[in-house]
Amino acid sequence: MIDVVEIQKILPHRYPFLLIDRVVELEPGKHIKGYKNVTIAEQVFQGHFPGHPIYPGVMIIEGMAQAGGILAFKSLGEEEQISVENKVVYFMSIDGAKFRSPVRPGDRLEYRLEVLKRKGNIWALSAKAYVDEKLVAEAELKAMIVDK
Repeated sequence: MIDVVEIQKILPHRYPFLLIDRVVELEPGKHIKGYKNVTIAEQVFQGHFPGHPIYPGVMIIEGMAQAGGILAFKSLGEEEQISVENKVVYFMSIDGAKFRSPVRPGDRLEYRLEVLKRKGNIWALSAKAYVDEKLVAEAELKAMIVDK
């Protein structure tokens, strides 16, 4: 397991834009499973939508991308992982995004990503998000690890 303190050593994101709380499963070069606890305290609910809070789809996609960044970094060789503070993951594309069900405060949003392809520093990932084992969103993501 990777907790939020370790996640912050890997990703440059910070509150309110760090969108993954814990990684519960990771097989380098293969897949990752992590989650975010969605709470009514999220700043985004002040405007999305008052009286009917729905977690935005773009935030779900970003959370999946952050999980993918952790997977990519943890899949690097030991020597490359040492210099992780000098690297960053950039989004290249989002394809086939679908939102199947709304995510609300109180939900535990689980991200599950699998590596489709890796070519050098470019990663293609199948990303899915679940709440209580129900698929709520999916997309194919491409990202690249680059020097800062």
